[in-house]
Order: sequence, then structure tokens, then C-alpha cells
Amino acid sequence: MRKYEVIFIVKPMEEDATNAVIEKFSNLIQNNGGTIDKEDRWGKKRLAYEIKDCTEGFYCLFNVTCEPACVAECDRVMKITDEILKHMIVKSDEE
Repeated sequence: MRKYEVIFIVKPMEEDATNAVIEKFSNLIQNNGGTIDKEDRWGKKRLAYEIKDCTEGFYCLFNVTCEPACVAECDRVMKITDEILKHMIVKSDEE
């Protein structure tokens, strides 16, 4: 098991829809054998540049402990989810 940081920007939507997208990825990680050590919702922020016709986005950070296969699946699903503007997954140095 390795530690990762998963950060993603959700398209600006209603609060319930935003929470549903975040919950979807939380469940995806847990269903693939991972654990979410910390969930940090940064809230709606102005983007530095326009992405997919949006100037704002809802930032969310997960600190996750999981296998590389779980991260690969999360990355795959984030790429095909229309509500995600950008995402990044990095291996954390915490040991």
C-alpha cells in the first residue's frame, strides 16, 4: 500500500451535484481497496485560466492509501467524467 494525493477540480454546479461527484470518487477508492486518510474540500475558487468554458471550480484534495491499481482506476474514471475539469494524482512522500 502506498500513499497518494488526489486533487481534482469539479465543474461549478449546485452543492448537491458537487457533493455527489466527490462522493462518487470517495466510494470508487474505497470499493477498490483504498482508504481515504483525509478529505480536504477547499471550496469554489477562481481558475487561473479558463478550462472547458469555466472560470471557477470546486477544489477537493484526498490523501489516500491504496494500491497502484486503485489509482489507475481512479485516474481512468476521472478522465471520462465530464464534471471533472482537471485532476492530478501524485505519490506522497509520507512514510
